[in-house]
Amino acid sequence: MTDTSRSYPRRIACGDSQIDIARMTSADRDAFVAFIASLPDEDLVFVPRDLRHPKVVDAWMRALDRGDVVSLVARDGGTMVGCTAIATDPLGWSRHVGELRVLVAPAGRGKGLGRALIQECFAQALERGLKKLVAQMTTQQPAAIAVFEELSFRAEALLHNHVIDRDGGMHDLVLLSHDVDEVAARHAMYGLGDVTA
Repeated sequence: MTDTSRSYPRRIACGDSQIDIARMTSADRDAFVAFIASLPDEDLVFVPRDLRHPKVVDAWMRALDRGDVVSLVARDGGTMVGCTAIATDPLGWSRHVGELRVLVAPAGRGKGLGRALIQECFAQALERGLKKLVAQMTTQQPAAIAVFEELSFRAEALLHNHVIDRDGGMHDLVLLSHDVDEVAARHAMYGLGDVTA
């Protein structure tokens, strides 16, 4: 079986920048709060909870400490420009499924950072023994949907008026999924050593 473990921190090239990727810990709380504050509202409505609320941030940090969520942080020159999370429910009937969330700062888009972070999460899913990843986003995020689809995610559902933003606007939510084992098997078949989506 291919070794899918990743060592962190690691540095990757994204456009003309060198981005440092590390595992997020609760020590990253303040940088995370500043990062979330820098994002436009429409970037946050696909996340199940309001990440600008201190109780939600505290819950994320506790989930990191418990291991219910694994997260990565991307930094450009020490500034957080992206983060990920794979949330699981080890006591649920869907404990083989990870819910993937990826956030990238506007300045970091168009350079391949989102794609790189999704690929890092694929390796994390393999490490955790997950069989399926799901991601959700609003239909107003076609570029993000396209990146996920290019990385073997497929649409499974469209939930009409499923999200309501701070101004009361309703948005449709797209649910995408990724069969982790299928993609890992395809890569193994082609002899690809670095297993990514």
